[in-house]
Amino acid sequence: MYSSMQEVINELDRNKMLLRITREVDPELEMAEIHRQIYDRQGPAIFFEKIKGSPFPALSNLYGTIERTEYLFRNTLKKVKKVIEIKADPSRIFKDPLRYINAPITALTALPMKTFGTVPSMYAQTSIDKLPLIKSWPMDGGAFITLPQVFTLPPNCTDMMQSNLGMYRFQLSGNKYKLNEEIGLHYQIHRGIGIHHEMYNRSELPFKVSIFIGGLPAHAFAAIMPMPEGISELTFAGMLAGRRFRYHIDDMGHVISSDADFVITGTIDKTRKLPEGPFGDHLGYYSLTHDFPVMKVDRVYHRKNPIWHFTTVGRPPQEDSGFGHLIHVLVKDLTSKEFPGLKDIHAVDAAGVHPLLLAIGKERYMPFRHAGPEEILTIANHILGSGQTSLAKYLFIAAEEDDLKLNTHDLNLYFRHFLERINLSRDLHFQTKTTIDTLDYSGESWNGGSKLVLACRGEKIRNLSESLPLNMTNSGLIIDIKVVLPGILGMSIAAFSSYQNAAVEINKLTAFLEPFDLSGFPLIVICDDASFTAASINNFVWVTFTRSNPSHDIYGINSFVAYKHWGCKGSLIIDARKKPHHAPELVSDESVKSEVKNGSKKN
Repeated sequence: MYSSMQEVINELDRNKMLLRITREVDPELEMAEIHRQIYDRQGPAIFFEKIKGSPFPALSNLYGTIERTEYLFRNTLKKVKKVIEIKADPSRIFKDPLRYINAPITALTALPMKTFGTVPSMYAQTSIDKLPLIKSWPMDGGAFITLPQVFTLPPNCTDMMQSNLGMYRFQLSGNKYKLNEEIGLHYQIHRGIGIHHEMYNRSELPFKVSIFIGGLPAHAFAAIMPMPEGISELTFAGMLAGRRFRYHIDDMGHVISSDADFVITGTIDKTRKLPEGPFGDHLGYYSLTHDFPVMKVDRVYHRKNPIWHFTTVGRPPQEDSGFGHLIHVLVKDLTSKEFPGLKDIHAVDAAGVHPLLLAIGKERYMPFRHAGPEEILTIANHILGSGQTSLAKYLFIAAEEDDLKLNTHDLNLYFRHFLERINLSRDLHFQTKTTIDTLDYSGESWNGGSKLVLACRGEKIRNLSESLPLNMTNSGLIIDIKVVLPGILGMSIAAFSSYQNAAVEINKLTAFLEPFDLSGFPLIVICDDASFTAASINNFVWVTFTRSNPSHDIYGINSFVAYKHWGCKGSLIIDARKKPHHAPELVSDESVKSEVKNGSKKN
């Protein structure tokens, strides 16, 4: 396998999987726009040889296609999967010893290794202002590192197996940061680094952080991988790279990745925070400006002829979607161990990941009773009480027994199955005043919002309609109406102004709809643009689940409350219009977009 990012580039070049851009490019919006347009065409990895204001080249779109991502790890992926399979079920090694004979060796030989003497990543030092200061979206607060591997250890700990390697963005310039002296650390709720940060806050010791950029492709993937309990990110990085994670301790006590292209070391100031952001993020909107920790920069190391590795995020799918595919391939067999009774789970990338989770569970305990959601509700509670899945906003869970071929990754099939069976008077379960994803601004406060579990089990109870109800057309209230999917109507009405006005508008809408036969449409989505929402299933899930807060934006025809349980006897209505408190959606700079698209700036 690879021993450096340069080896990766050389191989991609030989196999015509790399585009070299030899002219000078501007890190202010242009590089990101080039990246997005090539990614949209499912194009090659991109090597920017000359970057305005920096002596260093950069690489992006490395994981831009599933095929290329799998190619990068072709020699190790199956070996890693076997180790994870044994972790999920140790008895497999006895059931099929030939298949798993080398799995323990794979894990043991991937343990991190301390290096001495010459350290490639410490070849020379530079400063923050010499790095490729890449700004991806017009309203971004400055330049960011978008593929960092952020390393921390607990206080008084030197055991690498207790470390945390995560992908938390850093703002390098802009706002109130003193260039070259300090940078901003942004991490979201329920992240491993937060545990270390809290420990250092109770300690007198300095909170030292190391940021690795580049190096082996497996290292960036390890930083984003939700690790199974008992396997460290560094060991996983070693297994996936086919080469042990090599590290060094510098004279200031910072841990250095020996194979990284760049290493930024520093210390978190436990007494200061500064405004960080905005930043165009993976929900397709800007994460707004908030106070986050400040890191005092100690040193910026780099290897000889280093390569700055970056990506551009935005409304999915984007390059990081390749990570999601690989994660699913690797951890699928761990699902039932982590969540007993769960067959399949899918954090829907097109909906921004956390806003929408689709799941399939088993109903095993009371097979002689009338079919209704029972065990799958306990599974749903487990999902919402565990790590990153606890950030789910909408969780749909169906019963495997109702259709053994049901697949959470086939969105059309899943929604059809669900809408044919859901009992809207019984199957809706809300959590209010709780935490949601840091990047999701649909809630009533930052990190605060609500959740909705929709759990269906049983025989089909309705036929879904695929054409508009008879005589239903646009009216003074409804600006446009479209069939989004079988069983789902999209309706455009006036722009949202307030929740008080929304309640009046929805009441008028339900009164207008009551005479129509909507039995084949259990779901109605109120939106700003029904044609856009209905144009693709990706548009539907993005609009519906990123722009609504269940407690505030869900209504129903003939709704009721019985002993604190909310339900409706007619169609469920989700108000997915843009709200004044929502973050702005990401829109490219039109002049830059046009220049790149029309080729006015040649390679």
